[in-house]
Amino acid sequence: MHIVHIALQGCLRGSEVEYGVTADTGGHIRYLLELVEASARDPAVTRITLVTRAFECQFSDIDYTLAHERVGPKVELVRLATQSPGYLSKEALWRELPSFVEALDAWLDTQPDAPDILHAHYADAGEVAAEIQARRGIPFVFTAHSLGRSKLKCLADGDIDEPTRAALARRIVFEERAIREAALIVASSRDEAESQYADYDHYTPGKIRVIAPGSHLDAFATARSTPAVESLLAPFLVDPDKPALIAIARPVTRKNLATLVRAFGENAALREKANLVIVAGVRDHIDALEPELADNLHELLTLIDDFDLYGHVAYPKHHAPEDVKALYAWARERHGVFVNPALNEPFGLTLLEAAAAGLPLIATDSGGPNDIIEQCANGVLVNPRRPDDIARAALALLDDPARWQAMADNGRRAVLAFDWQRHAERYHDLVARLLRPPRRSILEGVTALLICDIDNTLTGSPMGVLAFNTWFAEQRGLGFGVATGRSFHSALAILSQAGIPYPPLIISSVGTEIHYLNDDGVTYRKDSAWLATLDRRWQREALSEALGEFDAITPQGPLEQRRHKLSFLSDDSDDITLRLTRHLQQRGLRCTVVHSHGRYVDILPETASKGLAVAHVRAHLGVDEAALYVAGDSGNDLDMLRASKCSILVANYSDGLAQAPGMDHVYVARASHAQGVIEGVQHFQGRSPTPAAKDIAS
Repeated sequence: MHIVHIALQGCLRGSEVEYGVTADTGGHIRYLLELVEASARDPAVTRITLVTRAFECQFSDIDYTLAHERVGPKVELVRLATQSPGYLSKEALWRELPSFVEALDAWLDTQPDAPDILHAHYADAGEVAAEIQARRGIPFVFTAHSLGRSKLKCLADGDIDEPTRAALARRIVFEERAIREAALIVASSRDEAESQYADYDHYTPGKIRVIAPGSHLDAFATARSTPAVESLLAPFLVDPDKPALIAIARPVTRKNLATLVRAFGENAALREKANLVIVAGVRDHIDALEPELADNLHELLTLIDDFDLYGHVAYPKHHAPEDVKALYAWARERHGVFVNPALNEPFGLTLLEAAAAGLPLIATDSGGPNDIIEQCANGVLVNPRRPDDIARAALALLDDPARWQAMADNGRRAVLAFDWQRHAERYHDLVARLLRPPRRSILEGVTALLICDIDNTLTGSPMGVLAFNTWFAEQRGLGFGVATGRSFHSALAILSQAGIPYPPLIISSVGTEIHYLNDDGVTYRKDSAWLATLDRRWQREALSEALGEFDAITPQGPLEQRRHKLSFLSDDSDDITLRLTRHLQQRGLRCTVVHSHGRYVDILPETASKGLAVAHVRAHLGVDEAALYVAGDSGNDLDMLRASKCSILVANYSDGLAQAPGMDHVYVARASHAQGVIEGVQHFQGRSPTPAAKDIAS
């Protein structure tokens, strides 16, 4: 497999990248180089080419006009000359795209074999890849890294001048085309996949896969402070041994560093308790930097002066790449906190670095930090526009040593899951499927159908998953799907983590969304007929207003709120379903209320539930009722289990399901998790349980 990565922005080179030297030389370059390094380890990948733009520059001694650079045994970097010879920011690159396309097309003519796949990084590369695909038929993968519409939403009208608005408008046009024409889109977080891309006209959820980036974290986990770092910070701080809030980011507007300075400067208790350290790239003279960088640094220095923070804030001009891990360690040794106040953060590699180093996190609630903090349980999400929220979160962590330590320990353990090898394996599997799709339709020849809940039904036992995969591979004519309270992308992520192959059918968001796997074996398509059914009599806005009057529930995060689902948390389990239903009926509102795991409350259309979605799918596929098997473990599976003739309750069920009315026909397995699913299907097929299931049960 030959992969060609296209990345035009910033100062790309094979090693010793000059991070921060321009506004566009940041995390996406590190992401690309580390992805390529991991990809190259796969024997199935024979060649990787990084294609970028050649340019002359006065701000560096590096020769960025060099046409060819060997990065590794399988990896080469190719720089193509375009019409303009100088460096261009991402806002100005659009003029060079036609000449870059011609240069890339000509370079491809010189290659002995065409690449198997193109991978475009950022909007401008997406436009290039779409053009090359149109000319040569080479499919492409798109990774946005950050999206124009998200940036537009983050910036207030007063912050956008006409040139910026025009640049974003062009960028969004390129992104729309890339989203429409890419064979596959790789997103770094669920927020990106489900919220940010959803703002685009050509949004297709089933074409997007969330693959969290990896990171090389061993050096951060073992790092210690160094004399170089002590010397770097000591001149700024009167009391350098106080806990520190530390931020490491380029001084671009999106990183929102000024709000962090305001949070610190406006809160006397925080100033008394801690220092603030801001590592904002490298510089010699501020006015020699690009305008955006210079403007933001001037604002930071003005705020430091206005709040008279001298002696309490460090803002070094230079640091070496090896200093970064020592900076995290310096902050950890003082029981500090890492802060990412970005207006939007597509993922946040610095969050992983800080977590590996043992620092709790305070991070923006917009973007990838949602996924990181949910998975790692090592920090607090805040609204990045509210300095008071940032200050309160910092004080709460600094004033609670036990909580600080628990979050530090959680982060160090959990970040091990963010691994580049795992990322590359998933990425290569998806690309290989695109290049060699299955020979037959995914659901062709299905005469029976098994639909399982995910959490604590299919998952929860690694040995059970292994047994299930082995057992299911031997089934003939048995289709497979999942029905879950999770969103579509969350379901795909948890199945991938558990090692369960892509199911041909995903019923997600408590039965309000249905997706079928396409014949390419990679992408999914929505069941539009089901969505149209749910739209009837669904009064989302009126329900949301009425639910705001009900004190016993608290809204879950924005990502859990879906087109046909409103989700809440409640610790009040005393007849919550009945009381909520009455409350809404008194206001003339009809819906389905689902209470599960003693904590989660979902409000759905009256015609929506897992059970109704399963019935819709069974009819759509033409499967007989007696050949439909469903399995679950909790309250949001109740109607699915009641409505199906062949229902399986795994032994580790909750919410008292076995004793619930209408459950007399349900088979209660002796085995837990996926082993219980196997046992239940074999029961209804009139077969004896497998030896493995008997062993688990006994």
